[in-house]
Amino acid sequence: MARVRQAAEVALDALGSPDAELSVVLMDDAGIARLNQAYLNRSGPTNVIAFPMGGAPSPCGAPRLVGDVVISLQTAEREAKSAGISVERRFMTLLVHGILHLFGFDHETDAREALRMEQKCTDIISRIKKILDKPF
Repeated sequence: MARVRQAAEVALDALGSPDAELSVVLMDDAGIARLNQAYLNRSGPTNVIAFPMGGAPSPCGAPRLVGDVVISLQTAEREAKSAGISVERRFMTLLVHGILHLFGFDHETDAREALRMEQKCTDIISRIKKILDKPF
């Protein structure tokens, strides 16, 4: 979990919000499929869902809560195997992808925005690789 925390901290720093706070929820396919249906009206499991909290300033200097990133470990494992990469690498990419959604990045509505999101994800993953001791 320390590597996940470090990766999230690198991502938040890269997005200009080093003091922001988020939660990371790990689920199986059945759990994320329920969320996918209930909140996005989409059937079946997905790899990551982000639930932004709006990012309003917190009282008394508490960290700004940006939201929740929910990741299906089962889907991450399948996608990693299919792509021939480590599960950790796929997980880290999904984590960054979810965090970007919390900050308003959206790849579904506009091709230019999708490219901007992909480039930012690549940049943050590069930063994470430099920070973590062991490559993924």
